[in-house]
Parts: sequence; structure tokens; C-alpha cells
Amino acid sequence: MAMLHQFKIQNGQVTYMSRFLQSDSYKKNSESNRIMMSEFGTLAMPDPCKNFFQRFLSRFEIIEPTDNASVSFVKYKGDYYVSTETNFMHKVNPENLEMLEKVDWSKFIAVNGATAHPHYDPDGTAYNMGNSYRSKGTLYNIIRVPPEKTESKDTLQGAKVICSIVPVNKSHPSYYHSFAMSENYVVFIEQPIKMDLLKIVTCKIRGKALNQGIYWDPKQETIFHLVDKRSGEVIPMKYHTKAISIFHQINAFEKDGFLMLDICCADGGQAISNYLIQNLRKSGDALDKVYNTTDRTFPRRFVLPLNVTSDTPTGQNLNTWPSSKATCVKISTDKVFCQHEDLHGDDLFEYGGLEFPQINYNKFNTRPYRYFYGCGFRHMVGDSLLKMDLKDKTLKVWQLKGFYPSEPVFVPSPDATDEDEGVILSVVLTPSQDKGTFLLVLDAKTFEELGRANVPVNMAYGFHGTFSTTA
Repeated sequence: MAMLHQFKIQNGQVTYMSRFLQSDSYKKNSESNRIMMSEFGTLAMPDPCKNFFQRFLSRFEIIEPTDNASVSFVKYKGDYYVSTETNFMHKVNPENLEMLEKVDWSKFIAVNGATAHPHYDPDGTAYNMGNSYRSKGTLYNIIRVPPEKTESKDTLQGAKVICSIVPVNKSHPSYYHSFAMSENYVVFIEQPIKMDLLKIVTCKIRGKALNQGIYWDPKQETIFHLVDKRSGEVIPMKYHTKAISIFHQINAFEKDGFLMLDICCADGGQAISNYLIQNLRKSGDALDKVYNTTDRTFPRRFVLPLNVTSDTPTGQNLNTWPSSKATCVKISTDKVFCQHEDLHGDDLFEYGGLEFPQINYNKFNTRPYRYFYGCGFRHMVGDSLLKMDLKDKTLKVWQLKGFYPSEPVFVPSPDATDEDEGVILSVVLTPSQDKGTFLLVLDAKTFEELGRANVPVNMAYGFHGTFSTTA
């Protein structure tokens, strides 16, 4: 169940509070003392107190989407929400973490869910993505939410689907966790992690969890779709690459007629099946075996040429950046095949790759940048914090044996002039020490430890966080 955590730094002191999200899923599960709402990897079983016939009929009920918003904090129109990937979010009070309102995307636009990773323009306009499922198949939808309220009680009023993209296979659309955005384009990555909609719809009848309807198809190429943010036009040219799996993007920016797309990706799609509770409960050799079947994720850059026309020659590399090893070759009138360049040196292999990438978002998202931060994964959860310098692809590392840091959150100095002038915040878990959790503060420039705020509680490993100067 989703638990919200808050570290408040004020007047040289750090205070901590946490609260279970009072979602319908939490209330129903708590009242019955068992899983009543199905989740991604957990199927709610029939009530054992019902008779056999009632339990049999319950398998034919449609699964209700969960409102267990356990992925991330997001922001719309100045308000904070906690989100997962269904159509439900919860508006929360950032001061005390109380749930204020349950919000349903489908009451405002025709989508059946949305990601927990929106992007923002400098004026506060938010962009997101969500699928819609219709009798004629699936559509991927690009969503725009205005930056301001028209009334004080507004939530998603004014949200609009600016365009829809037809999947390669309407009954087997791609799963996606996030998307990328440059100054003028939304970049949707249609990857070979596929959803078998028939299996998902019938999962309760078959007694299987939702994740059993998701699979990796290495025979499918990955497709980058570009959408003009202002007009909603889907660019006819499609950019392809080999089969890769993606959960998080680093950044995307346009320069000299190219769109640079920086992402964390792997050459296989086993991760979505490996991060299940039955695997994470394993230990020793059994857990090592799970990790060894999980593909490592590495930061890579794809270069997408924006000015490809009918006169553009085929069969030759269109990437004219002298310092870039990426290639992009026009194959046909509407297809460019791209090969990536690595955004790292060989030393990253020692740390198990990199995930949970973060940048100086407010100043450098959609712009050329130099630094990004992330977690190294020498096992199933992150065990190091990494800083990558794109100028020479060198690493700075924070790592201590037995310590497991969360996603790094970059906080700029109030009057910063340099891109990496600020601090990195990360919540560090210490499983071998009872109640040894602490908030770590690193100098973002040097990656040297500045301090810790110890918290006398045991916390679960989390996914994403955010920093707010107003809470």
C-alpha cells in the first residue's frame, strides 16, 4: 500500500513524517485484512466466506482499477498529487500529507489511465500520456493540462488530448512508464514490451495477475514517435531502432536540425517480470539468479534528424555531429533507422548500469546539458549514487557497503550559476541496521557528503520523490 514520506528541512533542522495514503484500496484491504483490490502483480482472490457459487461468479466481475497511487508525486496547476498508472490520482496536502480528493482522469478526457511522469513547460503547462481502449482498439494519447486554475477547486479542468497515435498492433499495444519531451516535441517510445489485452481482460477468469498479460517481444523494433506540442501533429517520419526496453528518460533537446534523445534503456525486457514480490522475497543464490536474468540498463543517446525530406538520400548516416558516434540512416520515405551512442565509459559496468536518472530539470530540461545523476544497480535495488559528466563521460560515485540509496533528487542552490551547483538528496536504507534510515545530502558538484539526517524508523524501498520549496 502506498505510503507517503516527507522530510522537512527548516531552520537547520530536519523533521520526518509518513502517512499511508487513505485510498479506497487501502481502506478495503485494511477492513478485510486481506488483498481486496487487484494490483499489477497481485490478483485479489474471491472472498473465502462466500459459498462456492458466489466465488465462481466473482471471477467474471470486471477488475476495478486500483487507486493505490504508489509511484510518484506529480504537480498540476500548482497542486500536488500522488499517482500510479491507472485513471486515479489523489490530491494531497504537501504540509501534512493528508489526502484531499480522489481525481479520475476519465471524468475530464477520454483516457483509461496516465503515467506518473508528466513533463512541464516553464509556464507550468503539463504534458502527459494515457491510453484509451475502444471497440476498435487502443490509442496512445498525448495530454496537455493548462498551468492555471479558472476556479479555486479546479483539478484537471481544461485538460485536452492534443493527438492520438495508433499502435502497430491495436490489440497488443506497448507498455510505457514515461515519455520524453523537447522544446517543440513530445517523444513517445513504442517499445517491444507488449500488453496482450485479451489476457489482461480475462486475467480474473484465468486466476492470473495483470502482469501475466505483459510480455517482451524481441522481434519487434522500437519506434520513436514525434508529436508537435503546439499543433498536435504527429510527424510522418518514424524513427526506428532495435528492440530495447525503457522506463525512464534523461533529457531531450533540439540543436542544429537534430533532436537528441537521451534515455536509460536495456537490450531485454525481463525487468518488468523480475520485480515481483515473490522474487524480491528470495535471498542468497536464489535472488542472485533473478538479478542475473535481469538486463542491465545504461544511458544512451539517439540522434533523430528533423529535416528529412523526399530529397534526403537513403543508405547514408545523416548525423553530422562530429563528436557523436550515433548513426541515423534513412531507409525509406517514412523510416529512419537509428543506432545509439553510449553516454558512459567502461567504468559504469562496475556499478551495474544506471537507472532513476535525474537532471537539473527546471533549468536544463529540453535544453543542452552536461550532467545527470542516477542509481547504480549492482543488484535488484540501487546500491550507489552516480553523477555522469557528459563532457568526458566520467563518473563520480557515492557508495557504502550495505547502504541502498533512493533516486537522487537534485536541488539547485538559490543563486546558482553553474548547472551542478546545488545538492543531491537521497533516502538511504540500511537493511542490516534496525531503524538506520537517513536522508543523505551530497554536494552535487563534488559528490562529497555534506550531512545526514537520521530517522529512527524502518522504511520500505521507494521509487520516486520530489523537492518543493513551498511545503
